[in-house]
Amino acid sequence: GQSLTYAELDEASNRLAHYLVDRGVGPGRCVGVLLPRSAEAIVAILAVLKCGAAYVPIDPAHPDERIGFVLADAAPLVVITDAQLRVRLEGHDLGIVDVEDEGIAAQPGTPLPFPAPDDIAYVIYTSGTTGTPKGVAVGHCNVTALMQSRPGGLAPGGVWSQCHSLAFDFSVWEIFGPLLSGGRVVVVPESVVRSAEELHALLVAEQVTVLSQTPSAVGMLSPVGLESTSLMIAAEPCPVEVVDRWAPGRVMVNGYGPTETTVYATISAPLRAGSGSVPIGSPVAGAALWVLDGWLRPVAPGVVGELYVAGAGVGVGYVGRSGLTGSRFVACPFAGVGARMYRTGDVVRWTTGGELEYVGRADEQVKVRGYRIELGEVQAALAALEGVAAAAVIAREDEPGDKRLVGYVTETASGSVDPGEVRRRLGQRLP
Repeated sequence: GQSLTYAELDEASNRLAHYLVDRGVGPGRCVGVLLPRSAEAIVAILAVLKCGAAYVPIDPAHPDERIGFVLADAAPLVVITDAQLRVRLEGHDLGIVDVEDEGIAAQPGTPLPFPAPDDIAYVIYTSGTTGTPKGVAVGHCNVTALMQSRPGGLAPGGVWSQCHSLAFDFSVWEIFGPLLSGGRVVVVPESVVRSAEELHALLVAEQVTVLSQTPSAVGMLSPVGLESTSLMIAAEPCPVEVVDRWAPGRVMVNGYGPTETTVYATISAPLRAGSGSVPIGSPVAGAALWVLDGWLRPVAPGVVGELYVAGAGVGVGYVGRSGLTGSRFVACPFAGVGARMYRTGDVVRWTTGGELEYVGRADEQVKVRGYRIELGEVQAALAALEGVAAAAVIAREDEPGDKRLVGYVTETASGSVDPGEVRRRLGQRLP
């Protein structure tokens, strides 16, 4: 029910950017964005980028404790929000900018100086092994390098759906893929995303030509009526049956990439039904992939090894975590002085066709419905609860396609554990 032209979007984000600059926002600073998926959220993101600052997306669905942690860790100068969500920021000492503030409309709609390519564009938080999330900083140059790599068959422009949380870097692709190529972004409300039937109806009505989804989500959709829709899947291993159902008659590609390597490090060739396997693809433009053994030696095709990603997509590192940054963003021995590569922790192998196949993890990280979760984070939260002597957490998939986290506890000698109460208390801390 709402639409913006490119001119209107440009002017609205310019006005908000000038408003932010008047409040001290600029390069080297962070700005929180606590908004639901909406046109206002995209205006806010663009405004922050035009200031040269980094936007820190905060998911309104996250519990207060997680929101409080992100605010304390990223230390944004201000947070952009709306009247309804403003209450979530009570008790935090920071500036608040209401997207409906009348003072924004009084600002000039003129352009601002361009940010530097090396300025940080966004900080997105991912799960941490010790129970503490970590903020991944990604630069403007990382994102623009990604957008120069378009999967085969995905024409410039078109109509793209924006279905994912702004705190999930899938959203970066959904927003800037179309906006940097003259396309249209269809922002899908949360209530619609949660209903396969309503989402399907919206995709058909808006004539969406590029749909980006996790395999588990697209597995709930019907391909009928979406014959002109190209499909980009990513964020978790894709079952063969999903490809067999969706690939015929349309372009369907699979992507892979941790947040640390800017959304996608690999994109597959168009997938074919009946192929029997679903590769994660070959490097996007500007990326270099290395499959290495424990001594950092390249392995032969068909041999499993750990995947390291180098090149234009490798992010800046973890905010305020120099030790962790040094252990995951390591010197690349295959490139020039100063070159870095990101150690993904993913175990893969090269196929004879020059694409990668995903095998598993080298640690305890798991993917549940596309979300990247360190089991150690959940285990630490569980073990910290009163009455719990020890805890363990695993990902179980008792029914195909229904993966979930399951925690196990032993009680202290003097305590008792009620599963319902434990679940409620965990919900106060964990997304």
